[in-house]
Formats: sequence, C-alpha cells, structure tokens
Amino acid sequence: MAARYSRYFNGMHCPFCRYSDSRVVDTRTSDDGSVVRRRRECPNCKRRFTTLETAALVVVKRSGAMEPFNREKIIDGVRKASSGRPITPDQLALLAQQVEESIRGGGGSVITTDEVGKAILEPLRQLDEVAYLRFASVYSNFDSLDDFAQLISQLKTEKCEHDSRDRSTQGCAECEANRAAAA
Repeated sequence: MAARYSRYFNGMHCPFCRYSDSRVVDTRTSDDGSVVRRRRECPNCKRRFTTLETAALVVVKRSGAMEPFNREKIIDGVRKASSGRPITPDQLALLAQQVEESIRGGGGSVITTDEVGKAILEPLRQLDEVAYLRFASVYSNFDSLDDFAQLISQLKTEKCEHDSRDRSTQGCAECEANRAAAA
C-alpha cells in the first residue's frame, strides 16, 4: 500500500538515508484535530522519525501571487484596526482561530484575500464595533464620509432590532418610543 502512495507523492524521504519510502507505525491527531502526527519507519535504514501533517490552505492575493494561509497576518491586520482598543492578544488569537475554522469549514483549499477579509468581519464585529468599523473601512475601500455614515447607520439599525427583541436592554430613543407606544 505504501508503494502505491509513493507513486503519487514523492516528497516523503527518510531524513537519515533519503530513501524515498517509509512505513507508518503510529498515527495520532492533535487536540483540536487540525494536525495529524505520524510516526514513520524507513524500510531501508530501519530508523524512525515523526511527521506532522496539516491540510494545505492557500491564499490567492490580489496580484495573483499565492501563499500559504497564515494566522499571524490576520492577527497583524486586526491588531492595526484595533489599535487603542481594549482587545487582548488572546482575543486576537481566538479571532484568528475562528476565521481559520470558518475558512476551512468552507471546504476549499484555495481562497482569495477577499474571502479572508469577509471571514474576519463578523467575528471582529462581535469582538469590538470600533475595530470592526476601522477594518471594514480599509477592507471595503471607503471613499467618503457617506460610506462611514451608511455602515454606522446599518450597525445602529441592527443593534436596535436586536435590542427590541430583548426587552431587558436599553436601545436608542426611537426604539424606546416604539416600546412605550406598544405598551
């Protein structure tokens, strides 16, 4: 069976003798299931070694260049948008993990930077609305104050709709007036 796979995959060489095949002795997944650890044995020199396997995720940039997905780039971009906001490094790491899980959940192995940006928006909005607004303004290439006003108006409308469903929270003056009229 290993010979069948080695015909399609020539990349797994023994790190000691460079023999082009190996036998899997043990396989385990990491805690979150994103990495598979395999213990291998070379049939030529009989030495054992470990490999770590992950599903490849490639990002196509606007220029057409391709590069591996990198959580650190998400963290750096969101860190810039959240400068001066009360967001911890742990929250940034969690957001990057959520974005990666969302992208991987889509099933594709090749994604665009636009898809990455869209995947960042909702978790960032849940984390901090000001950072969301900053990130969205760069991501969406806002040209004028009207673009900001439209997004802020949309956020207020959605927040008021949420507040009107939850009678225990205070909404805007218009929502309060609607509640008083309904009561």
